[in-house]
Amino acid sequence: MQTENYMDEFKDSTKTSLSIRDIAWALFVILGAIYAWNQYGSLMDQFEVGILAGTAIGLIILGRLWQSIQQLTLWVTGLTFLALWSYQIHDNVITANEHAFFLKFLVSSQSATMWMSALFILSGVTYFFALITKSEFAGKSASVFAWSAVTFGLVGMMVRWRESYIINFDYGHIPVSSLYEVFILFTVITGLLYLFYEQRYKTRALGGFVMLVISAAVAFLLWYTFDKQANVIQPLVPALKSYWMKIHVPANFIGYGSFSIAAMIGLAYLLTNRALEKNPDSGFAKRMPSLEVMDDLMYKTISLGFAFFTIATVLGAMWAAEAWGGYWSWDPKETWALIVWLNYAAWLHIRMSKGWRGTPMAWWALIGLLVTTFAFLGVNMFLSGLHSYGEL
Repeated sequence: MQTENYMDEFKDSTKTSLSIRDIAWALFVILGAIYAWNQYGSLMDQFEVGILAGTAIGLIILGRLWQSIQQLTLWVTGLTFLALWSYQIHDNVITANEHAFFLKFLVSSQSATMWMSALFILSGVTYFFALITKSEFAGKSASVFAWSAVTFGLVGMMVRWRESYIINFDYGHIPVSSLYEVFILFTVITGLLYLFYEQRYKTRALGGFVMLVISAAVAFLLWYTFDKQANVIQPLVPALKSYWMKIHVPANFIGYGSFSIAAMIGLAYLLTNRALEKNPDSGFAKRMPSLEVMDDLMYKTISLGFAFFTIATVLGAMWAAEAWGGYWSWDPKETWALIVWLNYAAWLHIRMSKGWRGTPMAWWALIGLLVTTFAFLGVNMFLSGLHSYGEL
């Protein structure tokens, strides 16, 4: 089976001896962690130092298993330092240099986010163009646009993190606290997860479908920015001033991103299956991955998302106990998180115990996105509770 061959290649690649590149990568990450600790260690508590160490170890392992992460990290690091270098320091006060061209038009947090938005939309259009025309060049260009969008999204987040301290030291926070910030996080994580599967499964045919959900998030982000001025950095509410936010929110959005990809693969599966039913020699179906590969990929993305969503839910309960004195309060956000968890737990259970495959599971994954979207966004729009700081 094609999928098994690719995954066997991936497993085999992890058994090879360490290369000079891997050693250099590990040293780069370790030096970066030491630099961060030297610069900001005095502001960290023991838990945040642990998060820094864990992040460094995780990044070393991830870069070893998926070398594209190494290149991505180097680009993000370089562009972020270009932005920070563009700030002026006078009497220990840091301000933005309004005349710095690259800062103003490329690597400030807002500029980088706009580039990310444009590149994701361009990537989606190019993926579909490549699918329709069978153009290898267009497909490669779409992947480059997607990688560039992820790069600018990460740069925007890193620079925004620094800008929050520049505006007001008391405002300083990791940029995963507001609805605006987590939408950027969602697009970046979803794009990065897709690019991983694109490389492992050696196909770009699903790119346009995944970019549909990312483009929808970008459209909301742009509306939220220009209509609500949501990009303005605000002080954190007391409940969010916690190290828990640094681990709970990213884990949550790996889950959201994985579920979104599974839904878009489900859509691609349904369209391909319908095309085959109408015409077994359908040109569209021939350009798509096989139904077996898409079914397997749906399963893998939901499994990954479920694992991280479970971790995020447990971390959220522990955070709630510290912030509000109880592990669970049936707050609307908590209740809908449980509904999402039960939905995908049932999906996995039915697949593994009953052997369901194909069309019903694709429809379930697609409908599951509606449940996930309401838990992510709808609760903030229509319900209130302890998580009301995320309202529109």
